[in-house]
Amino acid sequence: MSLFATKPIDQIIAEAQESGEHTLKKTLSAMDLTLLGVGAIIGTGIFVLTGQAAGKHAGPAVVVSMILAGIVSAFAALCYSEFAASVPISGSAYAYGYGTLGEFVAWIIGWDLILEYAFGAATVAVGWSGYVVSLLKDISQWVGFSVNLPAILTKGPWDKVTLADGSEVSGLINLPGLLIAIGVTWLLIKGIKESASFNSIIVMIKVLVVVLFIIAGIGYVNKGNLGMGCAPGTPGCADFMPFGFAGVITGAAVIFFAYIGFDAVSTAAQEAKNPQRDMPMGILGSLAICTVLYVLVAGIMVGLVDYKLLTNAAAPIAVAVDAALNQAQGTTMGKILQVFPTIIKVGAVLGLSSTMVVMVMGQPRVFYSMSKDGLLPTWAAKIHPKYQTPHVTTAITGVIVAILSGFVPISLLGELVSIGTLFAFVIVGTGIIILRRTNPGMNRPFKVPLSPFIPIATVVSAAYLMNSLPLDTWIRLIIWMSIGLVVYFAYSYSHSRLSEESSATLETSTIENATPPVAAIVAIILTIILTIWQVWKYIPNAGPVEYGIRLFFWVVVGLLVAMLMYGSKANRGARSAQVKTTGLIVSLANLVVWAGITYWFFVHYAELHGK
Repeated sequence: MSLFATKPIDQIIAEAQESGEHTLKKTLSAMDLTLLGVGAIIGTGIFVLTGQAAGKHAGPAVVVSMILAGIVSAFAALCYSEFAASVPISGSAYAYGYGTLGEFVAWIIGWDLILEYAFGAATVAVGWSGYVVSLLKDISQWVGFSVNLPAILTKGPWDKVTLADGSEVSGLINLPGLLIAIGVTWLLIKGIKESASFNSIIVMIKVLVVVLFIIAGIGYVNKGNLGMGCAPGTPGCADFMPFGFAGVITGAAVIFFAYIGFDAVSTAAQEAKNPQRDMPMGILGSLAICTVLYVLVAGIMVGLVDYKLLTNAAAPIAVAVDAALNQAQGTTMGKILQVFPTIIKVGAVLGLSSTMVVMVMGQPRVFYSMSKDGLLPTWAAKIHPKYQTPHVTTAITGVIVAILSGFVPISLLGELVSIGTLFAFVIVGTGIIILRRTNPGMNRPFKVPLSPFIPIATVVSAAYLMNSLPLDTWIRLIIWMSIGLVVYFAYSYSHSRLSEESSATLETSTIENATPPVAAIVAIILTIILTIWQVWKYIPNAGPVEYGIRLFFWVVVGLLVAMLMYGSKANRGARSAQVKTTGLIVSLANLVVWAGITYWFFVHYAELHGK
């Protein structure tokens, strides 16, 4: 049962307190951490994805989607705060899972975080590119000659671009997105404090831009666009919830990616000066500030312009400002608003840059923790002798992000990031429940209130949003996880540093003697019941495929948690050649099966059912 060997919490804390040239530099204050969170949260979600969520899924009720996403995030943020204050080490949910749910589950969540951060940074890069292209058009009008990039160099090969003659062709590469990924990577290699200082300055600018938009736009909100103060169905009166409550939930799930900034803050715990105090402040403070701003911006945006016009808008806030400008023509405010589109675009370009800094910062620190544990090669834990940053993995992350942002559409990237983030929340919520029982005496500078109810709410609410995401996103997640299982059994299982621990040491750990917490199983059972109800209630003509794939995932998660808590405790640290061989064979077979399902789904089922 060595798959479920847990890393002793005391050992994790001791590693976090190490110092020297091969460790991360402790330079971040509570203010730095809060601004890192704000820098990550106010980004693509508010400048790009809000328009898509309103146009495609929620309509004017995108405001409700924002509130729902904020509530789920608040549950998860409380759990993250307890972990980050008690176990202040790089690695975020991966490190927390290693100390509570065991190595196998920790690997799964670490592999999931790769999806979250790398794809998240790429999503931001694509959004950044859209605003840069729009800003270059404005500059061209001012200077009298074109400084625009060729259209085919602003979109990837799966996106369409309109040429000067009106014809549509496929893009070649998103060059601006690729270049910003490279620039941010260079900045992060230079140093975490330098990156945080850059982020702090940019955050001030983009928060100012958002506040200016709120102040300027609130006076021009058309209640008809919100479906308020008018008779439903009459011209100019929008339906507040045109896609039903299911659309509101899907909108919350799609835009949920915007809220993961506090997750990224937790990856910097090992670089905080006083993590026990500063991490909860940074995580909860950044989430509170940004949730208020998101709700206000979303409400004003759909109040200024018909939500249908936001569906494919690369710069939805700029579209909303244009609508306000049309209403204010001939007034003093109209003259002021004439410069707002450009201000918004400049703020978005700078703001999305800082978001990328936080996203790209998170991934190398997960790699760093996994390498320190032996689950990745040792070179992944190398620290630059001068800058004291994980320069090798930062460079690798930057290359991956550059490739993704150059070629992959933003809609696909955003959905994958959302499902990866939500799954991380499920693991963290479950981990809090288990750690309260297995290590009750651990120093907890911050405690989740009303435990285990808040952690259970974290698991169930995150699963609820996950279930509302499209089926193709679920299949991509499962394929990604299947690849990760092959990597684990092919390399990580036999190289884990836990295999060096004696069986005696592991057998005396607190998890061996603790009574399994029933609340963890209750959370998974509620999730399975919720999934059955949710698919039946909100997915039209749901068949075995819609049910089967989601239920398969949650049943597997439940079995892993049950095996961890109720399985044999013998030889949890020992490594077995038989377990490695069997695991590799099973994981390869699993990957082949899911590759076949994926091919069948995208070639036959999706086309037939319009998925």
